[in-house]
Amino acid sequence: MMLVKKALLHSHSEVSSNSYNMDIAILAQRRRLCHLTIWKLLLIIGILVMAGLVVSQCFAFALLYGRTFSLHPSNKVSIVMVVRNATVLSSSQSNKSFVIDDTYASDSGKETGYEKETKEPDKRNDPALVDKVKDFKFEKDDPKASTKLTLSNVQNQAGILSIVSQRISTKGMGSSDADSGTLDSLIADRNSVSSVCNVKQTEGCQPKDRKMKPLQFVSIAFNNNSTMTSISSSVLKRWEKQPISISQMNSILLNSHVSSHYVRPRWFSVRDRELLSAKLQIENAPVIRNTPGLYASLFRNVSMFKRSYDLMEHTLRIYIYREGEKPIFHQPRMRGIYASEGWFMKLIEGNKKFVVRDPRKAHLFYLPFSSQMLRTELSGKNIHGQKDLEQHLKNYIDLIAGKYRFWNRTGGVDHFLVACHDWASQVTRQHMSNCTRSLCNANVVKGFKIGKDTALPVTYIRSVEDPVKDLGGRPPSQRYILAFFAGGMHGYVRPILLQYWENKEPDMKVFGPMPRDIEGKKIYREYMKSSKYCICARGYEVHTPRVVESIFYECVPVIISDNYVPPFFEVLNWEAFSVFIQEKDIPNLRNILLSIPQEKYLAMQLRVKKVQKHFLWHQKPVRYDLFHMVLHSVWYNRVFQMNPRG
Repeated sequence: MMLVKKALLHSHSEVSSNSYNMDIAILAQRRRLCHLTIWKLLLIIGILVMAGLVVSQCFAFALLYGRTFSLHPSNKVSIVMVVRNATVLSSSQSNKSFVIDDTYASDSGKETGYEKETKEPDKRNDPALVDKVKDFKFEKDDPKASTKLTLSNVQNQAGILSIVSQRISTKGMGSSDADSGTLDSLIADRNSVSSVCNVKQTEGCQPKDRKMKPLQFVSIAFNNNSTMTSISSSVLKRWEKQPISISQMNSILLNSHVSSHYVRPRWFSVRDRELLSAKLQIENAPVIRNTPGLYASLFRNVSMFKRSYDLMEHTLRIYIYREGEKPIFHQPRMRGIYASEGWFMKLIEGNKKFVVRDPRKAHLFYLPFSSQMLRTELSGKNIHGQKDLEQHLKNYIDLIAGKYRFWNRTGGVDHFLVACHDWASQVTRQHMSNCTRSLCNANVVKGFKIGKDTALPVTYIRSVEDPVKDLGGRPPSQRYILAFFAGGMHGYVRPILLQYWENKEPDMKVFGPMPRDIEGKKIYREYMKSSKYCICARGYEVHTPRVVESIFYECVPVIISDNYVPPFFEVLNWEAFSVFIQEKDIPNLRNILLSIPQEKYLAMQLRVKKVQKHFLWHQKPVRYDLFHMVLHSVWYNRVFQMNPRG
């Protein structure tokens, strides 16, 4: 009996123990589930809190910068400048708008009203155009309708034309060049024909006669269809580096002639000896005092230039490769901003004086391709990359190297090309690096070699039939405007120029884009003809057609483009007829110009008139004109590459 009782008690204790263990396990499992539930709730709460913070920040940012990020129509582009001491944009200025224009330069030459303009009578001396306007007036009855440009009949005592810009419809304004940007530049949509520049002025940024403070820009941002790209850091970094000055470029040119870019040919020829003889004669040119057709103060050494030019006319022979299919090869484009390469191609291929059919008689070999057509033609075939363009040119070089022996003799040193498109300096720097490259984009810090390469003038041709139409300007006594600029907001310099000088001083006429119709173009030209100094501010790249336009209209060029090598730098003394201002000195622009004595200005203006003949295209080339100057620069640099010890 006792044994039975003990067994029952033992069994009961085991059951109690098992039950207790099960309760403990259940409690532990419930605790884990509770902890997991709490973590899930905390995670959800955290996500909700973060989402709320993001929404609140976006809402606050939208309130602060609502105008900057407002959704513009597809044909609008906004330009925002932020200064250190002010980031809130003034709403009262938000309705200001201009039509984008790059000195009315379009490589397509299809801007509205162009054909009509070429046929209209010459009105360069029409006093009504100068004196009857005091400002523009735009009809704004219907903000959505196309705006009409009208001229007031108010007498202008000083002959100064001032612009009051309002919002202008883009309808019917024509097309623009979409290829002006470069591979490593900020490319804005040039098909957009309206821009807004809203800036809150800060104390110290107002341009006065006193010495101005340094640039205070922190950010320049472009907004195109709500896509913003900031270039502030690159601008500041660019200005931290000291640009190469004109005097330094002069030293580089001198050293290049001493050290030479000589490449020993695989074998010598009679042509090499002729070039060596020409070099010795140029270096030992007799001093001449009377130079008919030349103005001595325009040149570094007029005696050397005269001797070199005469030798070029007597000696130089050029072979043009017949290979290459149109339109990239042998098809010049004669109008637009890139017309320089087309005019040279047309005139050299039709020349009988310099061109020979026997390549063995040639001192130079011309590669007859158009950088503009290379870009546009391959883009039409969905080929856009730089490597693809380089490969196309390499295939051409391989073709002529396999067919002729002349490229291989020197590695291309005695070959040359003439190219004006922005990308030309990049797509030719690898496979054509030994050639003499005549380039519009002459940037000394981006591969342009002073003493070997030559700077090609950017000449915007409006009339193929009469490229010198409307030539000339007013005499100095009738130039009442101190400085003038108008153009599209391309690149980083021009927005800064407008920030400091638009509507700041009565004698500083600095505007954004002007209307592209016939009347607007007339007024643009009249500004240049009535100004003492014409501001030539770089765009996406260092070059601009305003340099030649200034000379065309007898206005002293003010070049604001760091590291830019001006055309015909080998022979011309640019400091004698132009002003160079560093980009960082834009705030002191007016003070710099006012500091130039009147006597010096008159001398520079006279030299601009004298140098004008060297920057003109003619249907039939004349002595010392632009065709001959381009050819002479190539000849001159090739001659000075020769080494008698080679």
